[in-house]
Amino acid sequence: MDLLLTVVFVAVLTFVGLSIIGAVRWAAATRGLRAGLQAARQTVKPDRFEARELQRLPEPVQRYFRLALTAGQPIVRGLRVEHAGRLNIGKSSDNWKPFTSGQQVCTRRPGFLWDARVRVAPGVTVHVHDAYVAGEGTLHPALLGLLPLGKQHGKGAIAEAELLRYLAEAVCYPTALLPSQGVSWQAVDAHSATATLRDGELSVSLLFCFNDAGLVESVRADARPCLLAGRFVSLPWEGLWSDHEQQHGMCVPMRGEVRWLLPGGPKPYWQGRIGRLDYEFS
Repeated sequence: MDLLLTVVFVAVLTFVGLSIIGAVRWAAATRGLRAGLQAARQTVKPDRFEARELQRLPEPVQRYFRLALTAGQPIVRGLRVEHAGRLNIGKSSDNWKPFTSGQQVCTRRPGFLWDARVRVAPGVTVHVHDAYVAGEGTLHPALLGLLPLGKQHGKGAIAEAELLRYLAEAVCYPTALLPSQGVSWQAVDAHSATATLRDGELSVSLLFCFNDAGLVESVRADARPCLLAGRFVSLPWEGLWSDHEQQHGMCVPMRGEVRWLLPGGPKPYWQGRIGRLDYEFS
């Protein structure tokens, strides 16, 4: 009995020690990414939204901005977001796990850092960095923040995937979708238009679909890089937005779902709600 108690005590002590070491290392990695995000920031101009920006935009886009922004709306230069929800980590079948996260966003130069905790078992978490910083993408999950579960970093497919995420989430900081902030729009039909964002040599596009009220209800990419078995393949991808609310003069969605559009049907893998939005204006 004494031996069993000793083994249990040592195991618990080891687990606690690894958790502490992992938390310290993860915090250092987070600070490094955050510093890179700040170093890449550029001056945001103009300071405020002016209606003349809308004159040559497709009609559904004009209508959206008139709903989403107020006259003289200050331009968002950064924000902090808190999320809670669940992640589907299953491969062949659904396996949803709860998560909480904090995210920092800069709009010029476009970039973000998502720092999440996913509870995969009682007392056991996977830390996740998902980021686009200075033209490079990062996807890094680690058990307890210490044991890597694979890491992707750099330009190419991972950067494209992350810049697409930034563009899709710009509905939460809608001044970033204005032409003055680097986004060009092309008409599709009465309820949709294509937005294109260029950052350096990288250019990405998404189809924005607007509901009957004129607000964004979905964004879609015909091909977004998806990591499968250690390599990237391009798959159709979609984000759904709902529960729009007024936040600092802007109408933004507070709930979302992200999914891959597979031949067998949609496969959702992220469902979340925004708990807090702290904006930094120009």
